[in-house]
Amino acid sequence: MTDLIPPKPAGNPKKLGPLARFIKSFHSSTAPLYANSYSMKLGEVRLPRRTMYFVNQPDLVQNILLGDVDRYPKSDLMATMLELLLGESIFVSNGDLWKQQRRMMDPAFEGTRIKAIFPLMLAAADAMAERFDAGAVGENSEADLEMTHVTADVIFRTIYSRAFTREEAKIIFENFERFQHLAWQHGVWTLAGVPQWLSVGRLRARKSAGTIRELLHAPVRERLAAIDRGDDVPDRDMLASFINAVDPETGKRFNERELVDQIGIMFLAGHETSASALAWALYLIAQCPDVQARLQAEADAVFADGPLEFSKMRMLPFTRDVFRETLRLYPPVAFIPRDATEEQEMRGKQIMPGAILFISPLLEHRHTEHWDDPDRFDPDRFGRAETKASEQKAYFPFSKGPRVCLGAAFALQEAVIILATIMRDWTVSPVEGHVPEPIARLTLRSENGIRLNLERRRKDR
Repeated sequence: MTDLIPPKPAGNPKKLGPLARFIKSFHSSTAPLYANSYSMKLGEVRLPRRTMYFVNQPDLVQNILLGDVDRYPKSDLMATMLELLLGESIFVSNGDLWKQQRRMMDPAFEGTRIKAIFPLMLAAADAMAERFDAGAVGENSEADLEMTHVTADVIFRTIYSRAFTREEAKIIFENFERFQHLAWQHGVWTLAGVPQWLSVGRLRARKSAGTIRELLHAPVRERLAAIDRGDDVPDRDMLASFINAVDPETGKRFNERELVDQIGIMFLAGHETSASALAWALYLIAQCPDVQARLQAEADAVFADGPLEFSKMRMLPFTRDVFRETLRLYPPVAFIPRDATEEQEMRGKQIMPGAILFISPLLEHRHTEHWDDPDRFDPDRFGRAETKASEQKAYFPFSKGPRVCLGAAFALQEAVIILATIMRDWTVSPVEGHVPEPIARLTLRSENGIRLNLERRRKDR
């Protein structure tokens, strides 16, 4: 156990009424929270157009996430916020379209087994190490940007069989930061009943989304053109799997736009969420020298006789627990919205069709009733027996049920490789006066970034 109580998204003063909280949410571009949100079981927020409920009782959460996906579909709020970027991808679709997409995409993930993609992850981590050695990091480094680059590199290699450049990393980082800020504002305006064409920032959001989609679309066009010419092309990456995907029930294939939609969510879910969590992990590690020393000892042992191998991943249990604890404190997707499709009662409240039910890993992971000392950074908690019950009922950083994240094992392996590679060569420490300000938008990022000092441990490897 450490003494560190890291920052968390602050709640609004309890005296604020629904309208004042709504206005504050628009200006801050974050989900509306009260100070007691981390202990409530069912919170209610009435907005001008719809009512939102924050469901924090484990049995209710289980019922919603593990139950019938048609009864609790992905909220149309997500489609409203993300359609410019992700189109009708599996992340926002519902009903028969989602079921069809799932049938077509499951085989693609079967083809990217954890052991098979290990070399791609290792190559991206090695490329990161070379950038660091060449001077990309030092004092007051942007952890957010560095983790965006390496995680995007991993997913680019997995999808397209090629590396991700520094310029592409900056384009993604800057445009997605801008997009998610504007997308949340657009969602709030939509809840208020404001027509989309009047929504503030819609045109700027479209521009940022278009920039990101073009970066992802270009390799798809190149691959399809190469196939048409009869050229030899990679046949084992995700793009190949998506191009070859066929719905076993209808015979349908993805068209070019649909390919970009699905790759968009694979790319963003595969790098943005991991980049967010890894940046927070480095911040936590920098605050705790004892934790860092243990991580470095694990890294030294696993790299002692040469490069990291898949069989040695089991030798990094503490590194894995540090990342799991980071996911508890800073789950990348802090709020999972579902729509109520029928009238029902929850804890004495009458839930009407059309209400939005927010399931929050952020709130459940820090709930005072389900965790011992929930705000403390304590990676050793996962080795204690009393934590097992908490994990089962109140830990779901990748969601759960039929719509559980397809890339959960991918993300865990990737994070352990990246953290171990950094700990092998570098010591991270805080930047004096810099305290990250967590804010929950589309992903849980720091409003003012995460800046760290990195000092080289050794030059040889």
